[in-house]
Amino acid sequence: MTMNTNLQTAIAECETPCYVFDEAELARRISHLRERLPQDVAVCYAMKANPFVLETAAREADLVEVCSPGELDICRALGIPYEKLVISGVHKDRPTMSGLVESHANVHRFTAESVSQFELLEELARGEGRVIPLLVRLTSGNQFGMDASDAKRVAAAAQESPFFDLRGVQFFSGTQKTSAKRLQREIGKLDAFLAELAAECGADMPELEYGPGLPVEYRDGQDAEAEELALLAALSEALSGMSFKGAKTLEIGRSIAASCGTYLTRVVDVKRNRGQNYAIVDGGKHQVTFFSPALALEPPAFRTVPDRAMGETEPWAICGSLCTTGDLLVRQASLSGLRIGDHIALPNAGAYCATEGMALFLSRDLPSVYLRDGKGALRLARNRIQTSTLNTPL
Repeated sequence: MTMNTNLQTAIAECETPCYVFDEAELARRISHLRERLPQDVAVCYAMKANPFVLETAAREADLVEVCSPGELDICRALGIPYEKLVISGVHKDRPTMSGLVESHANVHRFTAESVSQFELLEELARGEGRVIPLLVRLTSGNQFGMDASDAKRVAAAAQESPFFDLRGVQFFSGTQKTSAKRLQREIGKLDAFLAELAAECGADMPELEYGPGLPVEYRDGQDAEAEELALLAALSEALSGMSFKGAKTLEIGRSIAASCGTYLTRVVDVKRNRGQNYAIVDGGKHQVTFFSPALALEPPAFRTVPDRAMGETEPWAICGSLCTTGDLLVRQASLSGLRIGDHIALPNAGAYCATEGMALFLSRDLPSVYLRDGKGALRLARNRIQTSTLNTPL
């Protein structure tokens, strides 16, 4: 099914604004990444990127990273097995951790991001007389994870404790990394740290979970495919060249989910103010958050439906429905006569857009979410949700 056919079907069947997430594209994307990574490298899906595609992602990826009680609830509701879950997150509350430990859920891995997290997990494990599989998170210089000294201290304590199975190290340093040299430097430093840790603990670390922060190109007209292939080749070479010979897992969110999503919104008004054409759409910036500084100057990739490319073009700004001058989906683009009722489709909206926006600003409804299966059929995954009740005081 072509992109044009998919858009026409979505416009005919879906109420705007909405997200359409393509499960077949998600599976294809995970397969694409696997084919360009070393065969022995596992893939962990960071579900914070998009929980709506979790069923497909959990089936196609090896593991799922969970960072909150709410994400854990979603996994339980969808029947994602505990054996696939990496329980991560900078805040691990006692009730959630206690419930997991006391139920003897066969969680794949727990992470310790601080000394106090480690102490909490040890207390709970001791109380149940069980052994917890543990990854120690190393910081990249922010609030996540621990300094090398604390990470080594926690790893040594875990190695000596009868209540932990020390599995190795987790490390993530950010997103949208486009520099192969940066990835290579990070992997080199991790390699050295793992060697130091093994020496101090008296045993090799079995595992490394690494978040490479692979980039997604949101701008139009960029040669993103060739750049990504070169970046993946450099990443694979660096991973294969490590002295560390334990199991390696890449934790990936944005790069897995982005391409499966399309944000669809409809033009509800057009006007010309002081020589500038404006199109007002029923969606807005609160529902499609790309967070790319370059998009302030260059428009994101988008399509207009219908496409009047043969007509005379004029500069247009495409604005959302929020009462703020910052609600610009497209700052400036040359288009041919947008009209009320036309649709704007923004691709690469599969990661974070549905969950990171200012959902409650102006009490606009949350948009509907649709999933497209491998045969092209659409099904409603979430109906639009009225948010005014959430903003009304009791």
